Amino acid sequence: MTYPITAGPAGPVPPRRPARRPWPRWARWCVAVGTTLMTLSGVALGGSAWLLHAATGEVTQQNLLGAAAAPAEQHRTITGAKNILLVGVDTRPHQDPSQLTRADSIILLHVPADHSQAYLVSLPRDSLVTIPAYDNGATPFRGGQNKINAAFAFGSRGLTGPAALSHGFELLALTVRDLTGITPDAGGIIDFQGFKQIVQVLGQVCMYVDETTTSIHVGHDAAGKPAAPYVINPDGTVNHRIAGVTPNVYTKGQHCLDPAQALDFVRQRDLLANHDFDYGRQRHQQQFVKAVLAQVVSKGLDSPTKLPGLLSAVGRTMTVDDGGIPLADWAFAMRGVRPEAITTIKTNGGTFNSRTVPGVGSAEILSPTSMQLLHAVRDDTVDSFVAAHPTWVADSGPTTTDH
Repeated sequence: MTYPITAGPAGPVPPRRPARRPWPRWARWCVAVGTTLMTLSGVALGGSAWLLHAATGEVTQQNLLGAAAAPAEQHRTITGAKNILLVGVDTRPHQDPSQLTRADSIILLHVPADHSQAYLVSLPRDSLVTIPAYDNGATPFRGGQNKINAAFAFGSRGLTGPAALSHGFELLALTVRDLTGITPDAGGIIDFQGFKQIVQVLGQVCMYVDETTTSIHVGHDAAGKPAAPYVINPDGTVNHRIAGVTPNVYTKGQHCLDPAQALDFVRQRDLLANHDFDYGRQRHQQQFVKAVLAQVVSKGLDSPTKLPGLLSAVGRTMTVDDGGIPLADWAFAMRGVRPEAITTIKTNGGTFNSRTVPGVGSAEILSPTSMQLLHAVRDDTVDSFVAAHPTWVADSGPTTTDH
């Protein structure tokens, strides 16, 4: 059965946080970029060369890593531990080059050497880092301290289209490499519309909601007509509740969400029951990825009516840099990574560690333990880190694919 989304009383307007730019309409799905390679793995499990070719043939490929990739003379092979940098950005056709495009979600997908499981580690977009100097051929950047999501902006400013994606991703990848010592083996950029179509093809996404979440974007008036429940400031913060409008409330427990409900739930960060804001949203994104992947593998690949549309939607989800390793090899190598074998890990243990930095504003400081986590990703010792820090694992709740 489908668990209904209940409407409840409005919670209090959350404490005012530092001003932030409005969160782009689809960047909350950036974590889902990892489902493309993982979904291709599911196709590989199906054992059909045609399916594998159909899936990989739909994926847009582009040089994203640039100078952040492994040296060209280094032999690249699918064996061994792999780290994939996944990024969600807000780009639009004919975007004004003077408007900076920031990376709104940054994920490291780590696959250990035995390729039996995977780890998702989110880097808070407000993390304070040193961004290296970079010349994109249009507007050079001198380098300096800033929030990590600004690296994509400084790399892409003055550019549009594929050039903006390539240079923005390259500077972000260089920043991540300098911060962590990780040389990404591959990379990807999410496209919201493509991923939304995956959910539409599946029809619904069944997942566990780990904390009651009140929507600040979607609700209904006394007549039952859709209406915005809160006034949102230009910087994306909540101003006040709109009288007579009841917000959607996603209660803790199992739910099957249609595309609109899933879109609304995963974008929320303000009225979460645990008051964990960005960390809560990151966790929900990761849980959502696992739920979608589980349904793609368990249902979509076995449905002759859904499969063509699903493969097309998966392919359009992202732009990929395969790191010099064919996508078919990636898919086959990761065929053993099942949804239940994906572990999500919280940087800073899921708690805030903020500091006001002159010229930057309120920034998140990665703790020494978070740096240990990132070095464990680099050294392929994440299993040992998880064993020593079990509370850093984000509980995805009971796994479900149908109700």
